[in-house]
Amino acid sequence: MSTLVEINFDGIVGPSHNYAGLSLGNLAATSHAGDTSYPRAAALQGIAKMRSNMALGLAQGFLLPLPRPNHVLLDRLAVDENADRALLAAAWSASSMWTANAATVSPAPDTADGRCHLTPANLVTMLHRGQEWRDTQAQLKIAFGDDRHFAVHEAVPDSFGDEGAANHMRFCTSHEEPGVEVFVYGRPGGRFPARQHEQASRAVARLHGLAPDRSVFIEQNPVAIEAGAFHNDVVSVANGRVLFTHEQAFAERETAYDAIRAAFPQLEVVEVPADAVSLEEAIATYLFNAQLLTLPSGEMALVVPTECQESAAVWSWLEHMLAGNGPIRQVIPVDVKQSMANGGGPACLRLRVVADPATVDRRFLLDDAKATLIEKVVAEHWPETIATAQLGSPELEARVVSARRALLDALDLQELG
Repeated sequence: MSTLVEINFDGIVGPSHNYAGLSLGNLAATSHAGDTSYPRAAALQGIAKMRSNMALGLAQGFLLPLPRPNHVLLDRLAVDENADRALLAAAWSASSMWTANAATVSPAPDTADGRCHLTPANLVTMLHRGQEWRDTQAQLKIAFGDDRHFAVHEAVPDSFGDEGAANHMRFCTSHEEPGVEVFVYGRPGGRFPARQHEQASRAVARLHGLAPDRSVFIEQNPVAIEAGAFHNDVVSVANGRVLFTHEQAFAERETAYDAIRAAFPQLEVVEVPADAVSLEEAIATYLFNAQLLTLPSGEMALVVPTECQESAAVWSWLEHMLAGNGPIRQVIPVDVKQSMANGGGPACLRLRVVADPATVDRRFLLDDAKATLIEKVVAEHWPETIATAQLGSPELEARVVSARRALLDALDLQELG
């Protein structure tokens, strides 16, 4: 009998990690545009977060950096010394580290054919992200290549922007039982782009064979998008029976809760009121871009960025929450400052896949020995710093390409070269 568990697949931060400020609506990314980045420190911070989850007794996997610079993109755009520097920077982007945008995942108990379905996100709203899905799909087809247990689809057509699991939540009483999947979409027309299209969400639900009465579609609050919540996972996160959310996350708050409860009556809402933590403070600290996890003990823990400790309002509210009798019993801060400065917290860095680990290609599953091996490769090969003016230099390109190749060789994943 199979044992389904939630496996968090974190993105290893790539050796070209830089702060080019390419993501309109992502206030952290645009505010740090032009800063010097620290790829080695960023990757080691990410591995430390993965180690922390393993120490909690949780299953942990990873996805690898994509090949950068992307010469296919550079050639298609005929990028030369006269081109916009943003086009060059897009081809160097390490944004695939945020694997919450890698795909939307529906576990086997939810789907019509009893397989886990994964649809890579097309990410077409942003050039630097829209180039990712084919290479991401190649990894998914290897990691989840057993077609008795998994189905890996093509991305939704480019007419409808799809940003993957960052706009998708699942509620369940047990991983072995059918769950309810919630898709959060935005409406265009605001100052910042609404990146998840309603029709993309509905297409993914159909591709995955989800039952209509167990699929819920909710509009994100345009006020949240305007404030910098470019994905739903910046203002809400779900796990098991629990929705941890900001009061202003959804366009019609009570209607949204009622729609989820109609499909999943066991819903428990932990709502942070705007008068305790403003939308702006929640986005600045990425309070909701947290990993909400069920520990082996059955308790729930919230893994938050250390920025939450630095905010009096946020930390005070979290202490208030822990003092009560709610379902979230631990708060665990982690340092992912290099990722945070580019607009991604702990939740951005992981893709949740409910599966039997025995059905996954073991090269993508992490243990202490493999974490040590990855840390060694990063320490030896990742650049210590990158200034945005270096993007495009032959010397940096040689360093970045050889660093990724060293990682592929160490993990015996040369087929992704």
